[in-house]
Amino acid sequence: MMKVATLLEQISSRLRAVTDSPDLDAQVLLAHLTGKPRTWLAAHPETPLSGPELDSARQALSALEAGTPLPYILGHWEFFGLDFEITPDVLIPRPETELLVEQAILWLQASPKRRTVADIGAGSGAIAVSIAMHAPDARVLATDISRAALEVAKHNAQKFNLQDRIEFVECDLLPESKVEEPALSLSKDQRSDLRPLTFDLICANLPYIPTATLEHLPIYGREPTLALDGGNDGLDPIRHLLKIAPEWLAPEGLILLEIEATLGAQALSLARDKFPSARIALHSDLSGKDRLIEIALS
Repeated sequence: MMKVATLLEQISSRLRAVTDSPDLDAQVLLAHLTGKPRTWLAAHPETPLSGPELDSARQALSALEAGTPLPYILGHWEFFGLDFEITPDVLIPRPETELLVEQAILWLQASPKRRTVADIGAGSGAIAVSIAMHAPDARVLATDISRAALEVAKHNAQKFNLQDRIEFVECDLLPESKVEEPALSLSKDQRSDLRPLTFDLICANLPYIPTATLEHLPIYGREPTLALDGGNDGLDPIRHLLKIAPEWLAPEGLILLEIEATLGAQALSLARDKFPSARIALHSDLSGKDRLIEIALS
């Protein structure tokens, strides 16, 4: 019967062709399949594995080699210290997006009276849920054009008991009407709060990869194209949002936009054209790449 150490070595060896972290991915995968922590596996390398565990490992390994990302096989992924459930209908949450969440939370903490937030392009709900968890009195509208993605986001909100403070709306960027409506994600007896007419904080991690670039990336076809394709120059969704944002943003409000690393200058130019009197900043992520546009109204 195969032992833990032997299987880890075999998985890692086969994953070297499809991942930059084969040893780590092998440990994470086997921990998931056995229900044991990675530390336990490391401390018990001689433990034999059962037949069902070996069968599951072989199936998962075949899926990985075929191009299925590890987080989709696991069905969950960590973001901002929280464990989010994910499916192939949503993007895999990435560490660089934590910069947006950090800036949002810092601003909300420094502005205790500003508590209405819009998360546009919510996907798995990672941004909306993370902000709501760290700003307990904030009310968040989470929108996405994908109904399937919103179902995942709703599930994550319920997982962290935030369904009463996050409203989910299926739409392109923001709802067509600003008329106050009941929170659609709540039960009839919970619908006491109405959607605000403006938002103090607008966050968006929109599709931002140029179409021609996307088609040559390893991610193409493995994660939802709808959440990745930013049009010819990668700025179409951002351009559209900046056009409608002024009517949705409250006085002295803040917009935080995640961008593709090569589009910093172009995104800055768009922001300055639309908000000439705002304080606009470009932030870099931990790897030093342009990642976040901050637009602060005065």
